[in-house]
Amino acid sequence: MWSEHLRPCVTMAYRGRVPLVLLACGSFNPITNQHMRLFELARDHMHQTGHYEVIGGIVSPVSDKYGKKGLVSATHRVAMTHLALRTSDWIRADSWESEQPQWITTVTTLRQHYNRLLNWHQSQVSLNDMSKVKKHNNKFPAVDTPELKLLCGADFLETFKIPHLWREDHLEEIVNVNIAIRKIATLLKPDKDIIQNGDHIIIKTLSTFKNYIMDFEVGKQFEEDLSGVDDRKCMTTITWDEDKLVCVQNGEKEGRGWTHWVEGDELHLELRVCGVKCKQVFKKVK
Repeated sequence: MWSEHLRPCVTMAYRGRVPLVLLACGSFNPITNQHMRLFELARDHMHQTGHYEVIGGIVSPVSDKYGKKGLVSATHRVAMTHLALRTSDWIRADSWESEQPQWITTVTTLRQHYNRLLNWHQSQVSLNDMSKVKKHNNKFPAVDTPELKLLCGADFLETFKIPHLWREDHLEEIVNVNIAIRKIATLLKPDKDIIQNGDHIIIKTLSTFKNYIMDFEVGKQFEEDLSGVDDRKCMTTITWDEDKLVCVQNGEKEGRGWTHWVEGDELHLELRVCGVKCKQVFKKVK
């Protein structure tokens, strides 16, 4: 229930901060510790801005009509999400999106939850402020309207660059109309630890959000489990192209892979998927 998770909203507003609810949409197939860690990182960051007070978090699993390969029944995904969040006092699972008879857009889900939030806010203001009128010279105390922000990681955010995948008016609404994107990945400073013994290489990517370890033989194809990244599996082959390590990941996403190379004291990484590229540079620790 909204009232059980968001009741601090009005009192928080008196501290000069805007009440904020974080919403995460996705398959959650299943929900992981990384998903929950993302909420914690987002809340900490928004509090550090001094402008927001996070009063709640919502996990919204997609419906079965999403059509993703290997997608577990929505009933089970929602149940797993409820179990994973049972000890949280501010994040909850919501089944509305998962119960829809067809797949719906992210914007539709955002509108649904924002309308719920506004209705709840109005009821809280009406019920709670009546008793405070005399204390404020017979005027209602000012209460900031709560905001809803879409919570997503870098992988989700990169899809905004894919031509024709998103409607332009939907992107505008997501970014500009009281519903914003917080790219939590930009807050992370991952470390790379590479161990090489001939053609046997281990690459460790370590951060406060998640750790990912690749253990492989150069030139030999293997099944890569990306459940800690985007819930997919692919057949991966990594080879040398002169002094560059090139990875090809064959799976659901076309043109997926990466390239690693060294320039001086810098380790460069180029990530690719569906024609989109992004780059990272790591500094050598002395």
